[in-house]
This record gives sequence, C-alpha cells and structure tokens, in this order.
Amino acid sequence: MPPQPQDATPEQQAQADQEDRTPKQLPKGVVLGPDGKPCRSCTSVSSWFAMAKQGTTNPSKVATTTPPAQATASLNMPADCPPDVEQLGRSAWTLLHTMAASYPEKPSPEQQRETTTFMQLFGKMYPCWVCADDFRAWMKDGNEPRVSSRNDLAQWMCEAHNAVNVKLGKKSFDCKKWEERWRTGWKDGRCG
Repeated sequence: MPPQPQDATPEQQAQADQEDRTPKQLPKGVVLGPDGKPCRSCTSVSSWFAMAKQGTTNPSKVATTTPPAQATASLNMPADCPPDVEQLGRSAWTLLHTMAASYPEKPSPEQQRETTTFMQLFGKMYPCWVCADDFRAWMKDGNEPRVSSRNDLAQWMCEAHNAVNVKLGKKSFDCKKWEERWRTGWKDGRCG
C-alpha cells in the first residue's frame, strides 16, 4: 500500500522513536500509574499543571510521593474536572469518617463482616494506587479494622487518617473529638 498523507515519513518516525527513548524529568509530585503514564488521581493539580506546562507526555522518571504538606496555592479547578490526589483524599476521608459516624453502636456480626470487607476492598480499589498500597500495608501492620462498635470504628478511622497526616507532614487530629467533627457538630454551634 502506498504511503498515505497521514503516515509519518521514515525521518519523522525515526525522530519520534528517538523522542520516545529520551528520558523526561517530571515535576515533583507527579506519580506514574502501573501503566507507566501519569496517574491523575495520584497527583496534585499543581503538579499536573506543571507537567502539562512542561509538555511532558512520555515520562520515564517519577516522584512517587507527594511532597510533605506542600503549600500550594489553591487552583480553582472547575467542579466537572477529574479530582486530583488532594481532592480525592478529602472526599474519601469525608465519606469514610461519615460512614463510621453513622455505623451502629452495636453492629450485627453481618454488619461487622461487611464493614471489614468494605475496608479491604476500598484499599484495593482506591484510584490512587500509591495511596491504596499504603492503606493496605497500614491495615496489615496490626491495624485491622475495628468494627465491634461505632466508637471503635470511628477511633480506628481517625487513627488511619492520622497515620496519613503524619506521612504528609500535616497535623494529627485529636481523635477524642471525632464525634463532634463527624457526627454531632461542634459544641460552639457553628454547624447549626
């Protein structure tokens, strides 16, 4: 078949092949997914924009962790854009803490099994694979979900969240205040 107009010339193909082999440095905080491509749900929006601005599309180096509590100016992303690692994390913790706060005080054996299974599956299916691996490792390291009561699950969730906060260089939350934060609202009345 003769070359078509959209086909690359041999020179263009050679140049593209050379560019593919040239390592490109990624901005700090960009995490690659298992497929070798930048993982949007594992990367902060500021790092994602830095990568886009740099024009990096075929990375070979990766920063596998988010810099500790980086003071990034909040970028106003439209609400209909995919979440970055920070928005995904905030949303996930809100869901998990709220689930713990509404968990029964005396759960049935079935509810306990389902909750344990949910946490294990959450640790496998979480879109940020680095975060998911870390959560599963934390649970295996003597931190199995405590599901015998609402208070146990909420305390466990707070400890899990604090373990992440420490790794990110953030302040730990006082777990004695979980109920005010996630269930009843603050005593000063600001939550209505």
